[in-house]
Amino acid sequence: MSFNGRGDMTSEVSWEGPESGFLGPLRAAALIALLAGAVGSVGLVLHAGLRKDSPRLLLVLFAIWVLSPFVALVFANIVSKGWSVITRATLYSVMLVVALGSLAIYGDVALGPLGAKTVPVFVIVPPASWLFVAIVVPIAALISGRLSRRGDAA
Repeated sequence: MSFNGRGDMTSEVSWEGPESGFLGPLRAAALIALLAGAVGSVGLVLHAGLRKDSPRLLLVLFAIWVLSPFVALVFANIVSKGWSVITRATLYSVMLVVALGSLAIYGDVALGPLGAKTVPVFVIVPPASWLFVAIVVPIAALISGRLSRRGDAA
């Protein structure tokens, strides 16, 4: 609050939204990448499964398994509205890494020569993605909390 030249009190509230600055474009890029990563990953799972003539039920189960980290990240995005800027920026960065990393790994396996390594990759990448998210985002929240407490003390 401040006073203008006429002695009236004015508010210094900014009309910028919570996703202003770099966070808005980063969030948009992360959500687009997440959608592309989810669709592309499922497509690559189905492509690899059809090439190996896998049972349809198994393909559906693998598709759900591969989608699970993407669904978790969408949920995290929904609940992140009250998180600090650092934590949200980290979440959006993790979304980009998981989406692009999944596409790169699944693409290498599904579009390359099929072998014994095909199935384990589709089994291991989702929990590795979950673990990555479960480690990186809470660490960012912890660091953000410490930084804000340090700022309050100053």
